Amino acid sequence: MQKEHRLVREVYAAKTDMEKADRLIRDYIPFIRSETAKFLTRFCTDQDDEYSIALIAFHEAILGYSRERGAFLSYAAMLIRSRLIDYQRKEVRHQNQVSLYEEQEEDGRALVDELQDGRNHYEESANLEATKQEIEELAAVMANFGVSFSDVSDHSPKQERTLEACREAIRCGAEDGDLLAELLRTRRLPMARLAALSGVERKTLERHRKYILAMLLIQTNGYEIIRGHLRHVLRRRGGLTA
Repeated sequence: MQKEHRLVREVYAAKTDMEKADRLIRDYIPFIRSETAKFLTRFCTDQDDEYSIALIAFHEAILGYSRERGAFLSYAAMLIRSRLIDYQRKEVRHQNQVSLYEEQEEDGRALVDELQDGRNHYEESANLEATKQEIEELAAVMANFGVSFSDVSDHSPKQERTLEACREAIRCGAEDGDLLAELLRTRRLPMARLAALSGVERKTLERHRKYILAMLLIQTNGYEIIRGHLRHVLRRRGGLTA
């Protein structure tokens, strides 16, 4: 705990002092390299573009960190993974653009002419990996709030009317910066405030608290893939009817 407090002080000092920021980055290069290696599922070298992106993301974490976000290294790890996922997606799009119209040596035809059903297996594989990364990241964040995916499924609305009420609560909560700050600080959903903002009965919010909490985390942390993916999973398991 004392080590974490010292690290937080160092992070705050590094926000406005570039030399201290450089020193902090150098001190945590093993951590940065380890997070990059986890993403790559192989050893990380100085020549990897991903390593450079992770270094930049760590500095971004220094500038964007606040105590309300929890442990700094957890926040930095999530930001590194997020930036690496963004990079991976861009690389996939770039490679697809290059390869689609490149003629093959065998028959001189462009690859775009040979794709069936408009599907590209490499892109699908990359999207699956990106989805896996987001799910693992979200699971770790939710665990800090005492919520699991099975909890979300068990507490998700079963009726259309209740689903609409929860959607309204989520919308109101996502638009209220003070409510989100309190949620992140206390790791508890401010029920009274959310009920007042949304007009939804508190007993409804209480019944679906874990579902609403998870959806708020998804809405406020930029999980682009999961926003659609999680709804699909919940519908398939009977958690949603809409």
